[in-house]
Amino acid sequence: MIHLIVRAFQYVAITGCATSSAYYLLCLWSAAAFLRERQVEENAAGDGARPTQPTAQAQPPVSILKPLKGTDPEIYESFRSHCLQDYPDYEIVFGVSDPDDPAVATVRQLQQEFPYLPIKLVVCREMLGPNVKVSNLEQMSRVARHPVLLVNDSDIRVERGYLGRVTAPLADPGVGLVTCLYRGVAAETLGSRLEALGISTDFCGGVMVARQLERGLSFALGSTMVFRRVDLDRIGGFHSIADFLADDYELGRRVAGLGLKIQLSHVVVETYLPAYSASSFLSHQLRWARGVRDARAGGYLGLASTFGLIWGLLNSIAAHGAAWAWAVLCGVAALRAAVAIVVGRSVLRDRNVVTDLWLLPLRDLLAAGIWAVSLFGHTVTWRGDRFHLQGGRLSRIAD
Repeated sequence: MIHLIVRAFQYVAITGCATSSAYYLLCLWSAAAFLRERQVEENAAGDGARPTQPTAQAQPPVSILKPLKGTDPEIYESFRSHCLQDYPDYEIVFGVSDPDDPAVATVRQLQQEFPYLPIKLVVCREMLGPNVKVSNLEQMSRVARHPVLLVNDSDIRVERGYLGRVTAPLADPGVGLVTCLYRGVAAETLGSRLEALGISTDFCGGVMVARQLERGLSFALGSTMVFRRVDLDRIGGFHSIADFLADDYELGRRVAGLGLKIQLSHVVVETYLPAYSASSFLSHQLRWARGVRDARAGGYLGLASTFGLIWGLLNSIAAHGAAWAWAVLCGVAALRAAVAIVVGRSVLRDRNVVTDLWLLPLRDLLAAGIWAVSLFGHTVTWRGDRFHLQGGRLSRIAD
């Protein structure tokens, strides 16, 4: 009986190795497609030049909406990068729910440095839903003046040509929203480095695979969401998603539901990660995992078939260290490393992914554990507040 159990376990592990290898090949194929498209765009701009931007007459006025709560690493320089855009007409609208929020001082400093740029600070006193970020966005949008809105997270830093490049696809009336991949800039702690590695080797690869398999995206990423105000109104405004945890996913899903295309820009932005302790890293990863679980349940369950290093190791144990099993593990590990290098280094241009490659087994082990834990339970912690999560919707847990 024990022999049969071990044999069945080994078959499961071998199947896991096969499905993981297939997934890694899909990641490489999807990354290659993205790189080809980006190369075509860069070649169209000329030798060594930045991609061609629309003329000033074709560039619509844009309102950048940045909801804030507390401070993030490198927050001033991240905000400042949005003030240095090569773009003819835009404004930045910051929003806080607490007038004493520490981020307010940073916005005031920015207003002093850039007096010629319309920089507004909105104190959002209404609570329109448990997702404070989206509640603030609804109130900020009432103040914003322009027909195109851009929302990105407070920890995002961008290049000078960012605004022109991410708004350009909206010249096509069939495009309803533009979003971006991002790379993590880690602090010195292990948790921060592991999160940056996960972004570069797992998350962004999965986004590109989804785009290839589904022939386009049906969701957006909080690193950048650019869309027309008229389309936001058609889906019910920000307040219609004020009780969702994965508001970026939900916004993209609803815009796609209008029959409009979600465009993945070739721009890659940066997110500056906190110096996570072990507990804060695990809490953040669990919130993220449960958010994805509720947003894309089928795809999230399928992640179990992509933990190649774990399946390879389990197969080696079940095979009592047989040479063939070690060969399988080495093959899976080689594909895993190839995905990390191609997606992290070539697509995202993450300079640290190669030096942190030795952390990949630990990252994958933790990811598998978090995946298993996230299948159960409905509690998440977000910016110091605790919520109950059910069907993607939040409800605040009283202190």
